[in-house]
Amino acid sequence: MPATAQSPDFVHLHLHTEYSLLDGACRIDRLMDRLKDLGQDAVAITDHGVMYGVVEFYKAAKAAGIKPVIGCEVYVAPRRRTDKVHEFDSGPAHLILLCETETGYRNLCQLVSRAFIEGFYVKPRVDRELLAEYHEGLICLSACLSGELSRKLLRGEYEGAKETALWYRDTFGADNYFLELQDPGLTESREAGAGLIRLSRETGIPLVVTNDAHYLTRADADTQDVLMCVQMGKTVDDPDRMKFDSQQLYVKSGAEMAQLFPDCPEAMTNTRRIADRCQVDFQFGVHHLPKFTLPKGKRSSAVYLRQKAREGFALRYPDAAPAYAQRLDYELDMIGRMGFVDYFLIVGDFIDFARVQGIPVGPGRGSAAGSMVSYCLGITGVDPMKYDLYFERFLNPERVSMPDIDIDFCYIRRQEVIDYVIGKYGADRVAQIVTFGTMAARAAIRDVGRALGYSYAEVDVVAKMVPFAVHMTLDNA
Repeated sequence: MPATAQSPDFVHLHLHTEYSLLDGACRIDRLMDRLKDLGQDAVAITDHGVMYGVVEFYKAAKAAGIKPVIGCEVYVAPRRRTDKVHEFDSGPAHLILLCETETGYRNLCQLVSRAFIEGFYVKPRVDRELLAEYHEGLICLSACLSGELSRKLLRGEYEGAKETALWYRDTFGADNYFLELQDPGLTESREAGAGLIRLSRETGIPLVVTNDAHYLTRADADTQDVLMCVQMGKTVDDPDRMKFDSQQLYVKSGAEMAQLFPDCPEAMTNTRRIADRCQVDFQFGVHHLPKFTLPKGKRSSAVYLRQKAREGFALRYPDAAPAYAQRLDYELDMIGRMGFVDYFLIVGDFIDFARVQGIPVGPGRGSAAGSMVSYCLGITGVDPMKYDLYFERFLNPERVSMPDIDIDFCYIRRQEVIDYVIGKYGADRVAQIVTFGTMAARAAIRDVGRALGYSYAEVDVVAKMVPFAVHMTLDNA
């Protein structure tokens, strides 16, 4: 329903997209349509322990005219992030962190990365030490029933909850820490909420309302339940499985949220205030490449690349026709105009390192095989002239994008190459990336059928009705 005078201004600041893998069911593309239907013009992403949905979320929100608020629901270790004893450390608490500034975004990236690298135990975990070090630019919310405060309040540890709340307030700042009220229809939420309201009155820490959205509409609750079963390898009939006891964790309207908290209008208003404060914008289409370290006596990357390419050309094409030299000059000019001189020198450098160290290197794959410069530098092992390959498929001034050189290293020793690049250019300039696979249509049917308790034979009959084809969807099938 569109926003009206009876539909108060409200922003969802606690929401899980499909990147809360096999848990969140708020599909990003459909989320934006849902928000527009509700008349809401801002929303946060707070996936469980990860940030790899942030760019897709940001682009979709911007395209829909909705303000994206970047955040994460991190896991906080009960003790230190390095403590990994199951009896004490297997139940981390939840905490919502939202980026107010670019510094906050960088700090959140640090927290999430170090949670995986240093604190992973059952979940990627941060601790108070990290939160104190990387708090700047972040707004902190106390999270759901799995947050530290709610857990302590439900155990009757009011003073302990108060001590914890004061630590977070003092760490993040009086204007940057909020007590999170939720009411998904659970008795525990109301009990915890009463304690949080008392804490707010005694400490002055402000309140904010959220709904811990895991799916778009109430009708999607069953779908999300099946998703959880797929995650845990359980069936919907299993009495021992984890299950949400509420069907209220959907993207609600402002009117629905106001009805839940009629005595907390300030907590509703705070959702908008927080969203307005969060000003993080991403810049796309600008390359931030490291500079190649030139050998002593060399003053120009462009001149050095041309020298290296010509040396390789003399070895690769000792009796070349003039057209070959023209092709080399054309490619070098194009690489220079597009600003990728240092990129070629860097790639050539770490491939030379691998070969000197006796680390097997593949001949190169994909469009990079169409580059004579790559061939002359030893980056690829395929002669583009022999096979009449087009350089423009690799680099094209009409479609300016980063060159993509696919190189295979021996999987046993590839880490040596990575370590070499990190050592030469700095750990803050080198990253490894991940790709996501989505469930193919047949696999989705098999997983869902298993979760619903159907026999393998029954599921197999349905799954085999899906045609084998690239990008096949259930709708098309």
